[in-house]
Amino acid sequence: MVKLESQEQYLQSIKKIKDLEDKTQKEIDKYKKESEIKIQTLESELQSSVTDAKSKGEKLVDSSIEKAREKANTETNKLIEDAKTKAENIVSEIHAQNNQEIINILLKGMK
Repeated sequence: MVKLESQEQYLQSIKKIKDLEDKTQKEIDKYKKESEIKIQTLESELQSSVTDAKSKGEKLVDSSIEKAREKANTETNKLIEDAKTKAENIVSEIHAQNNQEIINILLKGMK
């Protein structure tokens, strides 16, 4: 009878161990699934962040290029206007000198 009780206790112990193993495996599986979901969520958020950063970077580059283009156009227009003004002044000076020379020649001819 003692042997039978001992075997019964042994079987009960094995059954408890098996139940604990099953329970532990279920907890491990549950944690694994939760971890996989968190990883997928993080990957999705990361991809979204990368896409957003890329878009913002491209907009910043485009904006910088546009500002540089506008500045270059403004400076170019200013240089062109300055050159026109200088050219007009030079032409006016040349005409004034030519006119003075013509007047001097005419006056010499009248003397």
